[in-house]
Amino acid sequence: MTRFESSQRLILASGSAIRAQILSEAGLTYEVISKPVDEAAIKQAMLGEGSRLRDIADALAEAKALRVSRTEPGFVIGADQIMVMDDTLFDKPPTIEAARQRLKEMRGKTHKLMGAVVVCENGQVVWRHLSVTKLTVRDFSDAFLDQYIELEGECLTRSVGAYRFEGPGAHLFSQVEGDFFSILGLPLLPLLDYLRMRGVVPS
Repeated sequence: MTRFESSQRLILASGSAIRAQILSEAGLTYEVISKPVDEAAIKQAMLGEGSRLRDIADALAEAKALRVSRTEPGFVIGADQIMVMDDTLFDKPPTIEAARQRLKEMRGKTHKLMGAVVVCENGQVVWRHLSVTKLTVRDFSDAFLDQYIELEGECLTRSVGAYRFEGPGAHLFSQVEGDFFSILGLPLLPLLDYLRMRGVVPS
């Protein structure tokens, strides 16, 4: 695949397959370097401090980008996303059965995906963007739920909402408000604007 030439090194500080796919399909040249951060500890500390929920996504994205940027030169992209429903923060369901219960809870309700993307350079945050999307889950039947779970299997445990919006998960929704890329976990258009402004990709 032909890609745009990058004037500087671009790094994705995430092991997310869908985020890598988004950058690849946008024609960017980049490396993936992901270093673990204690996401649970960050969430717990910020919830204990009464932080705004959307700030948690921002803090997680920043932690991922900074961890890599402190040792790797170039522009480092960190991203994270949280799901909020009924003012409650949700984590990824640990099992398929937990995913089933999550989907039943979501049925007929609207939830928010709060996402953040942060760019670091030389161990410093140089840019950040926050996004909020709203997704309304339709009142699907139990028969549909059984088929959906059989179709998706372990994929259900890899996203906080137990769905792949870019795949069969699209069948779950009656309405969405927000950017497609933000729903997938990487607000691409504002990120590209910043990279063009910095001369990393052609303008």
